[in-house]
Amino acid sequence: MKRNKLLLAAMLLFTATAFSQDKKFYIFLCFGQSNMEGNARPEAQDSIVDNRFRVMEAVNCQHSNREKGKWYTAIPPLCRCNTGLTPADYFGRTLIENLPKSIRVGVINVAVGGCKIELFDKDHYETYVATAPLWMKNVINEYDGNPYARLVEMAKLAQKDGVIKGILLHQGESNTGDTTWPQKVKLVYDNLLHDLNLKPNSIPLLAGEVVNADQGGACASMNKIIATLPSTIPNAYVISSAGYPQNGDKLHFTAAGYRELGKHYGLKMLSLLGYTPKQTK
Repeated sequence: MKRNKLLLAAMLLFTATAFSQDKKFYIFLCFGQSNMEGNARPEAQDSIVDNRFRVMEAVNCQHSNREKGKWYTAIPPLCRCNTGLTPADYFGRTLIENLPKSIRVGVINVAVGGCKIELFDKDHYETYVATAPLWMKNVINEYDGNPYARLVEMAKLAQKDGVIKGILLHQGESNTGDTTWPQKVKLVYDNLLHDLNLKPNSIPLLAGEVVNADQGGACASMNKIIATLPSTIPNAYVISSAGYPQNGDKLHFTAAGYRELGKHYGLKMLSLLGYTPKQTK
């Protein structure tokens, strides 16, 4: 009798958990360095957001009354309390504009300005953090010293609410010239899928180029290495940054640049999800 009660309780718990997950809530994980944090200040137009586009806060932000691990309408900033406009902003908006009204979109953004991809290597990140400058350590500490673990923690919470459909990466400036970067990204990608109980190579990874040579990008040579990522990860796709303006430091995009880059992340994801965009301008 006791065993039957335990089995019944387990079944009820499983059923409750299964039905709490909304298959029409598409979750996307975002990570990288300063361009994924968002370097441009949001403008008035960026505060108008459809409530179907959500962000799970990855840190506690007292001044905006946002708590870690909870969903909010995706009004920027989407990374941390004082970051700026990011590709994730107009990625999500582009999806919402083109997906059926029954579908919601959620993003989780964990990024650290100036970091190498090594920061997201779960087995060796401590060695990297040990040599990081103090200002970077202060940012890393907002994620309790382990940004990768925070991304996984938030993603597991999000899996209770929706379905992970993709991963967005914008990183590479700090690894410029590192021809092993694609293999390092693959390690992070494989670890994420494993730790989230997702099948190998089952989730598309979208990687954005750094500021392009046509805009005087200081790290534009890295784009040749980024271009090789699909040869290492079959389900990876590169998002061009050609023509998207930078803010004068040759490293970061303007608000207009982030909007365009984010939109093209979104257009690519729409095609991978099997949707034809209603608008492409």
